Amino acid sequence: MQPIIAITGSITPIQNDPRYAAFDATYTPHFFVEAIIEAGGIPLVLPINNQYPIEAIIDRIDGLILTGGQDVDPRFYQEEPHLKLGSLNIDRDHHELKLIKHFMQAGKPILGICRGMQLINVLQGGNLYQDLSLYPEWAIQHVQKSELNRMTHRVKIDPNSRLSNWMGTGDYVNSLHHQAIKELGKDLKAIAWSGDHLVEAIESTDPNVDILAVQWHPELTYKHQESSRAIFKDLVERAKISSNI
Repeated sequence: MQPIIAITGSITPIQNDPRYAAFDATYTPHFFVEAIIEAGGIPLVLPINNQYPIEAIIDRIDGLILTGGQDVDPRFYQEEPHLKLGSLNIDRDHHELKLIKHFMQAGKPILGICRGMQLINVLQGGNLYQDLSLYPEWAIQHVQKSELNRMTHRVKIDPNSRLSNWMGTGDYVNSLHHQAIKELGKDLKAIAWSGDHLVEAIESTDPNVDILAVQWHPELTYKHQESSRAIFKDLVERAKISSNI
């Protein structure tokens, strides 16, 4: 059997035909769908909805991807909004925080991407730089101006981490974020850093919790970078093990 991998969705207005009014649509970047299929999993997009009980679906899903998107509301880490804070979606924050809690409790694997990594950190009591202008050592272009499927800066990898299995002690990644982890949350370990010392990846130190999260976007580079493909293959394999598939 193939494991079912849930991918968090967001909401965007679309207008396919100018004769009709725009309407809201649930979406996720199709790169995630393709990456999971290639890795051997079955993708399932989860819409933002705080009405249905997470308990009703947790037993039917084998792994979770937390995708990128809006900034995390700073109220979740007891801060006022900075002048450079971007767009928020409080309903999405609540929905995904519940998903993370239930997947952690169930011991099922989670892969956090960009915002996903930041949200995991906030749930565990950590906080964020609301904008990189607040980070005193900022020296690298973290919102790259080149094509998003191009690797732009190097990350240093902890040799004792899961990432080191396919990234060694360092590799190049793409980058598209203006927020970053400031203080790590409980039971989290930094396992990758940028050249200007920002946290670029984390793992859980709790043996009963299965989390890997990265700040970059492997869904945009998996077609031509083996280490990006390995991140999704790893999630699928972890899902098989946790669900005894």
